[in-house]
Amino acid sequence: MRASSPSPRPPAWKGLLALVALSLSLLLWLGGLIDSLQRPSVGGDLALRQLELALVAEPALPSPWRAILVGDDPQAALLEAMTSGAAEADGLAAPEQRLQRALLQQLAGHPARAGADLESLQLQPAESLPPAEAELLQALVAADAQAIGVVAPRLPTPSLRLLACQRAGGDRQLCIDPEAARQAGLQLVLVNGLPALALLLGLVLLIRELWQLRRGRLEPPAPLVGPSLTLVDLTLLVAGGFVVIGNLTPLVVTPLLQGLLAALPASLLLSEALRQGLSYPVLYVSMAATPLLILALMLRGLGTPPQGGWLQFRWLPPLEAVRLGLIGLLTVLPLVSLTGWLVERILPTPSGSNPMLKLVLESNDGLALVCFALTALVLAPLFEEVIFRGVLLPVLSRDLGMAWGLILSSAVFALAHLSISETPSLFVLGLGLARLRQRSGRLAASVCMHALWNGFTFLNLLLLGG
Repeated sequence: MRASSPSPRPPAWKGLLALVALSLSLLLWLGGLIDSLQRPSVGGDLALRQLELALVAEPALPSPWRAILVGDDPQAALLEAMTSGAAEADGLAAPEQRLQRALLQQLAGHPARAGADLESLQLQPAESLPPAEAELLQALVAADAQAIGVVAPRLPTPSLRLLACQRAGGDRQLCIDPEAARQAGLQLVLVNGLPALALLLGLVLLIRELWQLRRGRLEPPAPLVGPSLTLVDLTLLVAGGFVVIGNLTPLVVTPLLQGLLAALPASLLLSEALRQGLSYPVLYVSMAATPLLILALMLRGLGTPPQGGWLQFRWLPPLEAVRLGLIGLLTVLPLVSLTGWLVERILPTPSGSNPMLKLVLESNDGLALVCFALTALVLAPLFEEVIFRGVLLPVLSRDLGMAWGLILSSAVFALAHLSISETPSLFVLGLGLARLRQRSGRLAASVCMHALWNGFTFLNLLLLGG
């Protein structure tokens, strides 16, 4: 690797400040990881959305595809998922979901179980259900098949419309909406087909790379150029700027932002989804501003940077960075998927997903989705790659060796997301990002890989939420 010599031994006060920052950051991360156990995972919602699509799409799928994509009885599978302990742990207490579960229970011949859900829904505030669903609730309580049939076409989702129509006594084939079934079928094919194709390509690329490694034909890595910062500088940047100040910033910015949004003219008619969407990029930029400013000041004191700069973005040619990022993503995908599968076997009720994932899944506001996409596909990859692969990886590799640089930078990256159940998969993803940075010598390639990974997740949420 190439980097200038480290700075002289830092003064004692600087080392003490770094120690304090490290201690505070460890406490904050420990608290965040513990809190993640109480934070619901979006995984249960994704599984339920996919089963709902299967229920609606079944009639539109050809027989060979039907067995693969929807199984033998999607209605029974959906009921089983909605009554499982894992589903309850994932927050299946939402009124709309309990209403759908009550319909499934009645159709399955379990009126007592359905009655428990209906009774609990009656105790909810009147505004907890939209008007059409509130009407359905009253019709189900009264066991009024005619009223159920009247309200069924006005229900907001195809799965609810289908189930309510069946509960009103309609024939299943006559209750099916052909257009909704075709759309659900397309969504189901994409949700299952795109990951399967990516996984297959990834396996081919991974086997090819392992074969080249075994035969000694892998191209040597590019020189790993990085800023000549000390480990004390690194601690102040990551622990002090990224963790401590990054955690304090929302406490100051959030009230100001909420006040600003509340002061906007009522004529703008901002939905709650759009308010949340606008908040995310603003909060992310404010959180990233201080560590980036600290980094800029540190780099400014290092003298003349090497060719390509201290961070070695090397965006040109841009298509090459995208190509390397895509290959890197596909190659690491089988390993991340295997790690996630193993974690699911150990932790059958995962928790701690990023709250933004659920917002994307449930949002129908186009502008809000643009704001979420800006945060996930642009801001987060740029900022995180600068910190973890632009600074942390090369400095740790220089002082501790390449292997420890890869491992420690990936571990910090994984822990920074504050999710115990997602930490192993994120660690493997971090290794893939670090390996790409090391082999290509271009931070831009890692940024593109990170953006493509987030984009892959974002697309999946859109398909299931749409």
